[in-house]
Amino acid sequence: MLPSSRVLTTRTIAWWGAGIVLLACLAATVLLLLLGQGRPEDTARLDALRTAANVVVGTGGAAALLLAARRQRSAELDLVQKDHDATQRRITEIYGKAADQLGSDRAPVRLAGLYALERLAQDHREQRQTIVNLMCAYLRMPHNDEAEEIQVRKAAQRILLLHLRPGTAPGPLGSFWPDIDLDFSGAHLVALTLTHCRIRSIVCYQTEFFEFAAFRGTEFGTKADFNQAVFRERADFRGTTFGDERENFHGAQFEKQAEFGVKSAARLDGALVRPGHKRVWPPGWVERPGADGWARMVRSGVPE
Repeated sequence: MLPSSRVLTTRTIAWWGAGIVLLACLAATVLLLLLGQGRPEDTARLDALRTAANVVVGTGGAAALLLAARRQRSAELDLVQKDHDATQRRITEIYGKAADQLGSDRAPVRLAGLYALERLAQDHREQRQTIVNLMCAYLRMPHNDEAEEIQVRKAAQRILLLHLRPGTAPGPLGSFWPDIDLDFSGAHLVALTLTHCRIRSIVCYQTEFFEFAAFRGTEFGTKADFNQAVFRERADFRGTTFGDERENFHGAQFEKQAEFGVKSAARLDGALVRPGHKRVWPPGWVERPGADGWARMVRSGVPE
C-alpha cells in the first residue's frame, strides 16, 4: 500500500488568497485613517507596524514555501504511484507470458518460461511463493515419457534446488529463497534432488518418485507429508529434519533401497516395503512381513 497525503485543492488556495488580499486592503485603510496625521507618535506606531508587516511577509513566504513543498510532495507521490503501477503491469505481463510458455508444445519454449519465472521470483520476493506454486503445479500435471519433457521437468526441479539451499551464492543462478512451501501431491517426479535444502513445508501425498528421491540433509520447518507416496527406486533421507510430530510416511511404499540413517526422527507408521533390499531405518523401526508380499513398518517391541 502506497503512502497517501492530503493535498490542498485549487479552490481552497484561491479562497485563502482572496481572503489575504481583502485583509491587507482592510488593514491599509485602517492604518491610513488612524495613523495618517504625521504626528511623532503616529510615526513610531508606523515603524512598529512596519516591523510587524515584515514578520507577516516572512510568514507568508514560509507559507508559500510550505505550499510549494506540498505540491512537490504531491508530484512525488503521483510519480511513485505511476512507477508502482508500471511495475505491477510489467510483473503481470511477464508472469502471464511465462505461464503461457509453460503450456507450449515445444520444449525450448517451456524452458524459456521456467527461466523467466525464476528471474521474476529472484527480483520480486513477494512473488516467489506464487511462482513456486506455478512450478509445482506444472510438475503435478500428467506428462508423457518423452526425453524433452523429462529434461524440462528436471530443469524446474533444479531451479527449486538452487534457490532452496541456504548459502547459495547470489547471482543469476543463485540466492536462497526462504519460507517456501512445496506441493507435489499426485505428481510423477523423476530423479528429484532436494538435498541440504531448507523448506518450510512439503506435501508429497500420493506422489510417485522415479529413479531416485534425495532429501539428504534437508530441513523441513513445519510439515513433511509423504503419506501414500511411492518410491520406485532409492530413497535417501539421511540427516533429514522433520518439523512436526505427525506421521510422515503412513501408507508410503518403498520398493527398493531406503536410507534414513540411525539418527532420523521420521515416523513410519503404516509404511510398506518390498522385502529383499538393503535399507537403513530410524531407531526403533522394524519390518514386519505380511502375506501379501509387502512388509509393514512397525515400532520394535509392538506385538503382532
